[in-house]
Amino acid sequence: MIQHFSFKPLYENTQLPGWTLSFFYKQRKYQAEYKKDGAIQYIGEPPAADELAQVEKMIHELILFHVYD
Repeated sequence: MIQHFSFKPLYENTQLPGWTLSFFYKQRKYQAEYKKDGAIQYIGEPPAADELAQVEKMIHELILFHVYD
């Protein structure tokens, strides 16, 4: 489960899509950029390959809830 999820607009003009993200997953902090096409680019090391799809699904759900709702 993702904890302490936070996001900020990537650009000063908040009408442009794109966000910087930070969150904890399994007691490890991650940072990423969420691009306008839904791509997630990790800053630093991404989650383990076998957990990456699950983490990205949770991120998409959180962005949908917090940004597009």
